[in-house]
Amino acid sequence: MRLLSILSALLLFAGSLFAQPLTQTKSTLTPAQEHISDMGFGVFIHCGIYSMLGQGEWAIQNQDIHWQEYEKMAGAFYPIHFDAKQWVSAIKDAGARYICITSRLHDGFSMWNTAQSEYNIVDATPFGRDVLKELAQECEKQGIQLHFYYSALDWRREDYPRGRTGRGCGRGPQQPIDNYFNFMYAQLTELLTQYGKIGCIWQDGHWDHEEDPVEFDWRYDTLYPLIKSLQNDCLIGNNHHLDPFEGEDIQIFERDVPGENKIGLMQGGVSENLPLETCQTMNNSWGYRIKDQNYTSAPELIRYLAYTAGRNANLLLNVGPQPDGRIPAAALERLAIIGEWLSKNGESIYDTRATLIPPQPWGVVTHGKSVTKDGNPSTLYLHVFPKDLASSKSGVAVDGGIRIFIPFDGIPKVRSVVSLVDGTAISFRRCQEGLFVTIPPAMLDDTPNCVIKVEM
Repeated sequence: MRLLSILSALLLFAGSLFAQPLTQTKSTLTPAQEHISDMGFGVFIHCGIYSMLGQGEWAIQNQDIHWQEYEKMAGAFYPIHFDAKQWVSAIKDAGARYICITSRLHDGFSMWNTAQSEYNIVDATPFGRDVLKELAQECEKQGIQLHFYYSALDWRREDYPRGRTGRGCGRGPQQPIDNYFNFMYAQLTELLTQYGKIGCIWQDGHWDHEEDPVEFDWRYDTLYPLIKSLQNDCLIGNNHHLDPFEGEDIQIFERDVPGENKIGLMQGGVSENLPLETCQTMNNSWGYRIKDQNYTSAPELIRYLAYTAGRNANLLLNVGPQPDGRIPAAALERLAIIGEWLSKNGESIYDTRATLIPPQPWGVVTHGKSVTKDGNPSTLYLHVFPKDLASSKSGVAVDGGIRIFIPFDGIPKVRSVVSLVDGTAISFRRCQEGLFVTIPPAMLDDTPNCVIKVEM
């Protein structure tokens, strides 16, 4: 008992170091920003003619393929098994609330019937179908929000202002860059006027000019107002790895959760005013790579989804369709398992925030948006990761299970603490500095994430 008292005191002391008042601040987000924050989980789709090489979406750059040779692949691109209904149904069953698809990637190939270039899936391929149009129609039918990834970088066009990549792709002398910007504006106008309501334009490629001796002008002061003039509620995101620029509505983190930089891409901080989104791959590739079967396990993806939510961000999880138009079976299998978990635990991810309690050694905490009369959140969700709990030794073995500590100042009265999955009551003890919760060992078995619901 003396040892337990000492450990409890240490936990109280550690908790006080990170404690913060349990009070929510009023949101300043627009309705569209609130909506994307509520969705929690989306699926990224990297789809293009690069899938034919089976070496990822950067094949033309990584192998210095001449653009005139590369574009010949379009003449044989025929994703015969592409089925928008199957795609959207699988993604919806996975519990995802939105889809972001590559409309045009760095190789310059457009996945819709654009009038700005014949280098597109309708005019340049025997397939001859507008993938984005079919996907947009199916998303509307099934109630899934659609976002468009759009690359501002082009390894093929000679009017694209040359950056640090694509130098081995055989482009001729630099042509007037005004032509390129006019081309981009015209393409984005098509995407925002011919494909229904679009939730977000997800831009990429800014980093191509990060080594320029003089800062390059991407003309966002023209581009962003254009997007808003076409669809005022369409959000703008830019994967530039920097602090958000004026006019951007979300902040994107590539292959990292906000506040971490394990990949080393981020050069900025974490916005306190914008919705956050982490984009991540299931394996080591964005586009289809035939040799990359190094898929993250479904349990680990579930843990990552919750860990991202615990950093107050959405997870945009990527799949790379095969050249025949099918999503790889390994990806579909994992999406189905995630969907099964979300069907039981989704309320701890959807419509939640994570602004009150920082990540803990044993896991993370999300909370609902509804509040009690005194302004405190009415519900907390403790995402306890058994693997992290064991490795950090942040739990204390006591009679009845493993005791963990949730630090925050001035905790209001707790009405109940239960397992989210089945409602089993869980022992707890409230104190000024936070809450002790004792988890039965059986709840930690065979799960990547034990979710505990705390009601005030």
